[in-house]
Amino acid sequence: MGLVYEMEKPLPAENHNNKIGNTRIIPLTRRIIVIFIISILITSFASNYINLAFNRAEHIKMMKELLVKDLKEVYDFINSQYEIYQFSKDNPDSFSSTIQSLESNAVRQMKNKKSVTMGILIKDERRGLIVFQASHIPKLDVFDDQTALIRILQQEAKGIREGALSFYIRGEEYYGVYKFFPKWNTYLIRAEEMNEFSQSSRRIFRNVALIIGLITLACALVGTYYIRHITRFIDQITGAILKMTETQQMNLINLDGATNDNITFMGMAFNSLSSSINNLLSIFKRFVNQDVAAQAYQEKMVRLEGDRKELAILFSDIKSFTTMTETLGTDIINILNLYYQRAIRAIFQRNGLIGSIVGDAVLAVFGVKIGEGEDSTNKSYQAVWAGYEIQKAARTLRLEMKKRRDDIFKIKGALTEDEERIYQAVLVEVGVGIDGGTVFYGNIGSYERMTNTVIGDNVNFASRLEGLTRIYKVPIICSEYIKDDIEQNLAEKYFYFLELDTVQVKGKTISKKIFWPIPLRALDENLKADLIKFEESLALYYKGKWQEAHECFKELRLPMVDEFINRTRSGQVPNNWSGTWTIGTK
Repeated sequence: MGLVYEMEKPLPAENHNNKIGNTRIIPLTRRIIVIFIISILITSFASNYINLAFNRAEHIKMMKELLVKDLKEVYDFINSQYEIYQFSKDNPDSFSSTIQSLESNAVRQMKNKKSVTMGILIKDERRGLIVFQASHIPKLDVFDDQTALIRILQQEAKGIREGALSFYIRGEEYYGVYKFFPKWNTYLIRAEEMNEFSQSSRRIFRNVALIIGLITLACALVGTYYIRHITRFIDQITGAILKMTETQQMNLINLDGATNDNITFMGMAFNSLSSSINNLLSIFKRFVNQDVAAQAYQEKMVRLEGDRKELAILFSDIKSFTTMTETLGTDIINILNLYYQRAIRAIFQRNGLIGSIVGDAVLAVFGVKIGEGEDSTNKSYQAVWAGYEIQKAARTLRLEMKKRRDDIFKIKGALTEDEERIYQAVLVEVGVGIDGGTVFYGNIGSYERMTNTVIGDNVNFASRLEGLTRIYKVPIICSEYIKDDIEQNLAEKYFYFLELDTVQVKGKTISKKIFWPIPLRALDENLKADLIKFEESLALYYKGKWQEAHECFKELRLPMVDEFINRTRSGQVPNNWSGTWTIGTK
């Protein structure tokens, strides 16, 4: 059946370099084939060997019968030669002539090169004199196989003077039959060398083994083809899983064209599991930062730990949120989601991570996730641009709300009082504060419930800077740390950092300079002139020349000058003036 699950592309049937750590993965197909071949060979050779063993036993039985027949003929011939010898024993050459005749007659009966017929005069259990020897092997004078001699003598003591016998000549094993010839007091032996006798059997075994090997090879080739075809999706499933392990990503296995068997359903079960895990990971990543999700995926756990890191901290808050909530009630959630959808995407696009979302406030950190390129690696640069993207998200939402208001106005001609109040409530405006420095970044809580967070004085100050945007009426306020990080570490200048003030926020004992980062591309000649005039006015303000500063501030069209006009309206400089303005609210 056709079961299609999309993946990047099907993997090769086998990858012989597959490893997990230092452990090589042996393909199942290869194991099946090896076991298949070994099983065939063991079965075939075992059967052949058992057959050979039975045949050998029959051959030995037949050989014994032939040897007995040959020995009987030799015995009869010796007996007749003995009679002849009795008539001519007075002749000195009679005995040697008789022996020569015996040997010649016995040799004619032999077909193998190491066959032997001999007569042994046993002196004792240690040695026997060889009276005659008929064979093609060098002649011996003494028969010294003591085991064989003892056996013959033991049988003789029982009155048995014939039988079968195994013995050794020059280290080679012989098997034969013997019979006592009383007239010469000699044991006649007819024997065959075992290796030579078994040579034909071994040759048959070798030939059969070769045939078995060839048949096995042919079967292995055919079997390999069919086994690989049947189990091809095992290799594909294994390769896909290994690739997922390397990339640390769960994917689906391509089972297109798979047959209806257990292997296919195993792949289907894995795909179902993969889909479930991907869904859980997708949900998990929406509640935790990407670095936490990656750690959980790689290490299979998330620990309560963290590090001191130098990061940029961005804090964003929606202005007049209380009024919005009172007006919209629970419908505020829809507006928040529309805003967060754009704002959080902007943070992620700038390599930022979400530290927390509390109602209308967003805390983001930059510097944990590193991008590519000089500009992307500068955390402060990314944080400032993310701040402007957040402002853009709020501005886009306001334009959408205005368009809806205009559409209603075209239809109805006017808005009711409630509709106007709702319209004013949905005009989302945000402030952004940015600071940087060394903070704690990691996981806190317990193993029952934990959260990923960032803790440090810079986090609190970023929150205070966001609050100051309501006073100075600028979209973004950053610290001197952010200004220096961008100006000192980036070759290109992207922002004009306008010094807004030197302040001491609530809860702090030291004063800090605050800045408005203005994109250079937003500057025109009029704005540049106003900024220079503001810097001159701020210098008079710092020196305590408030009357002169007041007149200068009144000439400017910048958003923050209203605050300074109000401060310097009386012209009275506070006692012990140091140029620092204390902020009494958060």
